[in-house]
Amino acid sequence: MSQENVEVVRRTLEAVSDRDAELLSSYIAAEMEWEPAGPAAVEGVVYRGRVEVTGAMAELWTTWEVFRFEETQVRDLGESILWLGHVHVKGSASHLELDQEFANHVQVRDGKIVRAKAFLAWQEALDAAGLVE
Repeated sequence: MSQENVEVVRRTLEAVSDRDAELLSSYIAAEMEWEPAGPAAVEGVVYRGRVEVTGAMAELWTTWEVFRFEETQVRDLGESILWLGHVHVKGSASHLELDQEFANHVQVRDGKIVRAKAFLAWQEALDAAGLVE
């Protein structure tokens, strides 16, 4: 992996935070697979393809008035990128605010994200990536 791939991950998360579907779409591969965290993860939901991924993001943006990522650290794992940080959300209807530990384990190929799995705990992401802390 390279610094360019780290930047693709960062810019993709910025696009999500900025609710920029067009920019988000430009960073994800047509065949992307995304495993979200939270209730969808419990149900085993996997979004496949650019249309499903951007559609799921649009639903999240409807549910959450604020949906912002804040990076703590990024690890280049050679074959993938592990992004560790927090997500800050505020409910559109409830106005409930949450600041949650968050991680993404991402594979980038040819400047596009091809696979991403989200986690609500850093340790869970570290374990999934085979890292011992």
